[in-house]
Amino acid sequence: MSSFTFPSQQVGDLTITAISDGYLHASLDFLSNIDPADASRMQENAGVKDYSSIHINCYLVRGGGRAVLIDAGAGGFKQWGGHLKTNLLLAGVQPSEVDAILLTHAHPDHVGGLMDASGEAVFLNAELVVHHREVAFWQDDGNLSRAPERARGNFLVARQAFDGYRDRLRTFDAGEVLPGMTAVPLPGHTDGHTGYRLESGGRNLLVWGDIVHFPQIQIPRPDVSIAFDQDSHLAAATRSRLLDLVSSERLLIAGMHLSELGFARIERTGGNYGVAYEE
Repeated sequence: MSSFTFPSQQVGDLTITAISDGYLHASLDFLSNIDPADASRMQENAGVKDYSSIHINCYLVRGGGRAVLIDAGAGGFKQWGGHLKTNLLLAGVQPSEVDAILLTHAHPDHVGGLMDASGEAVFLNAELVVHHREVAFWQDDGNLSRAPERARGNFLVARQAFDGYRDRLRTFDAGEVLPGMTAVPLPGHTDGHTGYRLESGGRNLLVWGDIVHFPQIQIPRPDVSIAFDQDSHLAAATRSRLLDLVSSERLLIAGMHLSELGFARIERTGGNYGVAYEE
């Protein structure tokens, strides 16, 4: 089987493929600034069957002789996801062929797939590339001690991933992180939450990380944040600013929780945003 079975987009010389890691589940009660009944109604009106289901995308970028992965899924943490490795093989890529992994941030549904069940690194030849503020946040013992009990496991997963790749860990502050791949700061969800703008042959695509978790709700209602956001007000402000930018630019976007289709454009009608998926 080859990558044509997965959603794919061509950006100049780059082929970007959405590789599913599976699903996680989160209650609509985790959303703020919206009544759960209204959130349920929006899911129903959008044709969403399982209101609590959040799809997990990772993105494989091929071109220039490289295979780059953006995020690594949940790896089965809390029985979330765990399908990345199998689906990469179906897309024709061995884990050993991945040269670099760019992280949008270090929540467990993005870094859990970096390590296997025995605590060994899955991607033996990959450099791990992440914003320096993201590493600093998760490595800080003060942050760990202040975290609620339910969130402490997140620190352990992030630290295990950073430790597993410590000889191949590269941090950045801003700018181009790989040829044609530029970091875009998207603060609010986490300290170092980062998107990546991919450019080749005069074409562009933005991988926007966790700007939304429930796209059918948070795109039309960018003021709605989720309990996973470290700073819900900043996350909402970043979401509003970015929706304005990508809709006015008609920029192709990819998002870790966008949907199984993986790619979309944001359309603005009057003061309202909507999502149009790219087939």
